[in-house]
Amino acid sequence: MRTKLLTANGELDAPDRVLLVVAHPDDIDFGSAGTVAALTAAGTAVSYCLVTSGEAGDDDLSRSSKELAEERQGEQTAAAEIVGVSELHWLNHPDGRVVSNLELRRDISGVIRKERPDIVICQSTEANWDRIYGAHPDHLATAWATMAAIYPDSRNPRAHPELLEAGYEPHTVKQAWMIGQGITEGTNLNVDITDTFCLKLSALRAHHSQTERIENLEGLLREWALDRATAAGMEPGRLAEAFRIINTE
Repeated sequence: MRTKLLTANGELDAPDRVLLVVAHPDDIDFGSAGTVAALTAAGTAVSYCLVTSGEAGDDDLSRSSKELAEERQGEQTAAAEIVGVSELHWLNHPDGRVVSNLELRRDISGVIRKERPDIVICQSTEANWDRIYGAHPDHLATAWATMAAIYPDSRNPRAHPELLEAGYEPHTVKQAWMIGQGITEGTNLNVDITDTFCLKLSALRAHHSQTERIENLEGLLREWALDRATAAGMEPGRLAEAFRIINTE
């Protein structure tokens, strides 16, 4: 039985199915793991689509890309379990070389048609030049390809005919939620993650290869979430993750 999602503007009906599409392992957890935990607690079936396996995410050249990819897939799988997600799709596009092309659009469309989500949560198509990590080209390419997969590809039976031949029927996504980390303005959904912040933190700590190097990870995450909640006019001490809702139906 599904319940409600708590937001800055009151309660929101939890959707039946949600798919998150991002470029790298840990992208979901930095931007929206608190929301994912709130969704799964409310009864929403959540699945992940990872465009790469993060094999370029380490400067130690003594380690092979295959070894790092396996490690980061394991970390993301563990992080997903912490917030109630067990269905992960790995597209295996090359980390650091993601291109928003027809091949990527087809691959994401295939996952959308398989999972048939009401809502797709994705990264922002907007570069955030105030924080260079928010302008990663893999993030931007993944975001643009995801939006093209949502509209028009996944609903159009003539798009990527090989998907239809493989039995993946067209599907119309009702909404896209762009993760607010890379959005400088225009967010219109602030999800209260006060009660799930500890799960977000645990999920990010599961990404040992990436987060062990970050000093005071908890303090950084808490500061971001407090800033979001304060900007949304929420009560002092509340924590939030922000999104831009786009009607795609």
